[in-house]
Amino acid sequence: MGSMGTVVHSVRMGWRGLRGYLRQGKIDPFPVREALGSYSWQKAGHDVKAALDVALVGLPQGMAFAAMAGLDSIYGIMAATVGTFIAPFFTRCSLTVSGPSNATAFMLASFLLAASPAIQSHPMIFVPAIVLMAGVFCVLGAFLKATEMLQFVSRSVLVGYITGAATLIIASQLRYVLGIHDVDAGSSFFSMVRAIWEHIDSAQWQPIVLGSISFLLFIPLRRYFKFLPTFAIILLLMSVVNWVLSLPTFGGAFADVRMLRDFTMGDLVCRAPSMDAVLGNLSELLPIALGVAFLSTLEQTVMSKTISAKTGEPLNLNQDTFAVGIANIGSSFTTSLPCSASLTRSMLNYKSGAATRFSGIYCGLICLGITFLLACMPLISRIPHSVLAALVLANAVSLFDRKLLRICFRSTPGDAAVLVLTFLAALMMPLHIAIFVGVVISVSLFLRKAAKPELVEYTLDDRGTLLQVSDTAHRLPQISIVHVEGDLFFGAADLFRKQLTRIAEDPSLAVIILRMRNARNLDATSVCALEELIRFTREKGRHLIISGASREVHRILRKSGILALLQGDRGGTESNFFLLEPKNPNMSTRRALMRAQQLIGCSDADISIFTTTNGDHAAS
Repeated sequence: MGSMGTVVHSVRMGWRGLRGYLRQGKIDPFPVREALGSYSWQKAGHDVKAALDVALVGLPQGMAFAAMAGLDSIYGIMAATVGTFIAPFFTRCSLTVSGPSNATAFMLASFLLAASPAIQSHPMIFVPAIVLMAGVFCVLGAFLKATEMLQFVSRSVLVGYITGAATLIIASQLRYVLGIHDVDAGSSFFSMVRAIWEHIDSAQWQPIVLGSISFLLFIPLRRYFKFLPTFAIILLLMSVVNWVLSLPTFGGAFADVRMLRDFTMGDLVCRAPSMDAVLGNLSELLPIALGVAFLSTLEQTVMSKTISAKTGEPLNLNQDTFAVGIANIGSSFTTSLPCSASLTRSMLNYKSGAATRFSGIYCGLICLGITFLLACMPLISRIPHSVLAALVLANAVSLFDRKLLRICFRSTPGDAAVLVLTFLAALMMPLHIAIFVGVVISVSLFLRKAAKPELVEYTLDDRGTLLQVSDTAHRLPQISIVHVEGDLFFGAADLFRKQLTRIAEDPSLAVIILRMRNARNLDATSVCALEELIRFTREKGRHLIISGASREVHRILRKSGILALLQGDRGGTESNFFLLEPKNPNMSTRRALMRAQQLIGCSDADISIFTTTNGDHAAS
């Protein structure tokens, strides 16, 4: 019965800890209510103007992103409609605009190229399932505070991924500009290049002309007329040019150019997949859903930081991740691409004078009205496929950021290696795997650096002042002060234990004072390492004292039982643990020294530490 009570108590304590952890995320289920009280007609006017500007950019961009993914235009249009409408209800950063993005479209395209025939032949069933699972992952990540882990993803990973994905998209869209259709080009960059080379004799001059003009128009419009809806202007203009050149007056040479496919009202809603279909392909669907969720969260975090820095709004990245998750869940009930915050549309929303989050809601409503219009009128089928492919290709070319590439190559060898390996992974494997390859390499390099806590040697001068030893001439100490700096998470615990164990093996050493003023991020592994060290020193007839520890360290050691082990059976006012005193940081160490002198029974002991501070941190 006693053991059952212990189990119940442990489960209860674990549940309380989990509940407290989740509450720290501070997720507001409906933050839009904060904007309702102070909303006015003047703010509404600013929001409607910004919404119209964003809609004219968002819908054509959505069509282009759908083309990137190898899907019909409706997927991008619905993402630019539903995702844009839903996210503002839940986000903290009020002026970010959600919808389809380059990065997630790249990732989905790579997946569909390599997917099984069952998934490739039924995108209207499986793409919404992927979007739904990605949304659920984002919501879970928001409550689990997954955004805190994004600090370990280096910029080199993102630059390598975007550069590799852009290269892949150029290869995939180039064949449509050349008029090479219905060719199995494979899923990797190299197979696509080979397919183009093998079928170059079937290229057509009409789509090449239309695509080339579209590409050449995109560059100056994007550079010198940033305020204009570049995609919409080129699509409209080139559609008119193609229509004119298709007339009998001009010989009808362009009459057979392949066009995009129209959609109807029935195409707006997805077809719910059967449970058997999802479960049968779950091993394929879960990795891409997780990759999309990771990338959506990353894009949302970057964009929220950018906009908040301009508006002065307080950040809550977990709330913004929750918003993008709900936007994806809502979009999954339509034929939609995955959604995340868009750099282009968010900055346009800000620069257009949007006053509140309602600009995004209005934008979604405007896009919805245009979508209904397009569903009732055959306008999409007037757009040449090669024109949209050329715009996608031009957009991919614009993603090559020479400045960032130069910084990543020149900063450190590790950054250069991460960039190159992520880039190569993007060319040779699906993008939802390639980005995690880059993340693993980046985190591995971080752990390699972080898993080496600094151990700094201290001594006392004649006046009793605590000084850091600067030379390498070590003495035979009786009291060793070990100043631990840095992270003591699981990656550092083993090295931490080995270093202190070597110090404790010195036969002249009587007391180790572990000065933990700047020690951070203790976890279960480092606590276990500390427990082993305490037991080891006692077996050797020595003593261990902790000084300068924060209250967080005290809490962890107390709850884990290590504090009781450290104190031993000593009662009264004696202690082997001394908290940091912010007003006098050295006071805890002085008290620890007095305790050490009490333990060894003398006041004239040598005080020092055996260690070095070079790269390998080996103790002397």
